[in-house]
Amino acid sequence: MAERTGRRATVSWFDGELKLVDNIYDIAVIGAGVVGSAIARELSRYDLNCVLVEAGPDVGVGTSKANTAIWHTGYDAKPGSLEARLLRRSDALLQAFVPQAGIPFERLGGLFVPGESIFCPYTLPLALATQAVLNGARLLLDHPVREISKERDGAYSLNGPGGSVRCRYIVNAAGLYSDEINRLLGQHEFTVTPRRGELIVFDKFARSLVNHILLPVPTAITKGVLISPTVYGNVMLGPTAEDLPDKTDTGTSDKGLRMLWQKGEAILPALMREEVTATYAGLRPATEHSDYQIRLHAEQRYVCAGGIRSTGVSGCMGIAEYVVGLLSDAGLALPAKTEFKPVRMPYIGETGLRPYQSAEMIAADSAYGQIVCHCERVSLGEILDAAHAVIPARTVDGLRRRTRALQGRCQGFNCHAALVALLAREARQNPDRLLMLEADHVAG
Repeated sequence: MAERTGRRATVSWFDGELKLVDNIYDIAVIGAGVVGSAIARELSRYDLNCVLVEAGPDVGVGTSKANTAIWHTGYDAKPGSLEARLLRRSDALLQAFVPQAGIPFERLGGLFVPGESIFCPYTLPLALATQAVLNGARLLLDHPVREISKERDGAYSLNGPGGSVRCRYIVNAAGLYSDEINRLLGQHEFTVTPRRGELIVFDKFARSLVNHILLPVPTAITKGVLISPTVYGNVMLGPTAEDLPDKTDTGTSDKGLRMLWQKGEAILPALMREEVTATYAGLRPATEHSDYQIRLHAEQRYVCAGGIRSTGVSGCMGIAEYVVGLLSDAGLALPAKTEFKPVRMPYIGETGLRPYQSAEMIAADSAYGQIVCHCERVSLGEILDAAHAVIPARTVDGLRRRTRALQGRCQGFNCHAALVALLAREARQNPDRLLMLEADHVAG
């Protein structure tokens, strides 16, 4: 175990040491949500110069972080659809990857839906992107793409306020904005309509009430309001399904929360007597089509992975494998690397061993015995590890998704100031980590 003052990532997302021919990446993946991160990871198996371009300040900060955290097997996907096919394939791939990467999950199942599980929606995209970076992919954050032009040498230039990126092939995994990226390339097959899903999170004292995912019969629009445990020990009720005109409207509504409360009373009345820890909303990239909008435009050396809707977390690895196959069909050479480095993420679930419970970890580094967030039992060691990870936490929200800090019943009332101070200290001591504490990036 490294000393606390010496924590350093072996590879960094900002290294920039790749040897590019004519300063052109072989391929750029737009969008570092769970789908884009999975595609970048799959591409990193091959001897390619790949870049993962994200508009936001971190991996998985859009649709990927605000979902029901349920590992769907595809039982209710339309038979014969691409979604059904890729969900089945992804389930097999996830069964191998999730435990290997240390991603918290629990197999709950049920009589009619065997294999349905819950897992951590934060750790999965981070694990995928981290493994991509470990295997040579470049990650560019705060890098929105506003214009795509084609240069004289045939390369693309992805342009925006963060600068330009040159590449030969493009994958569009931009989630809510995938239709807009698609139009920049002259394609108009679909339009994304943000579909808001509001959820209510109950305190850990409610966990004993629920041992399985309580699923209603799905409809043509939504899987319906459900009650489910979480890997953090809470119980979740939701989501709603409401189409909105604004792709940035992630606020909850009085109408939506009232509807959820009524549904909850009908499904499990005892739950509604428990304390609520938090409410939140996420936006799914719904389209006018019922299936995934994954298309190859071979003449443009372009693959669009749009319209993934609510099953992106569950389908990500199957989607990634399929997209890389399409790129091969378009002429992208895929010489396999002799080594594909594994990844192992810090465990933040409730059923496994956490650092504050490990005498061995505390003996090696006393910071793992110093609790910073008492609600979720998050130690100083975990905070420092997150600040020095391969893809470091650059914001307080980034710490929350990597460690569970701020997710407890006080919602950061007692630890927020300490976390900001810790990040500020790390920024002063390690300016090359590019930690960001601007007000518009700080949650809490």
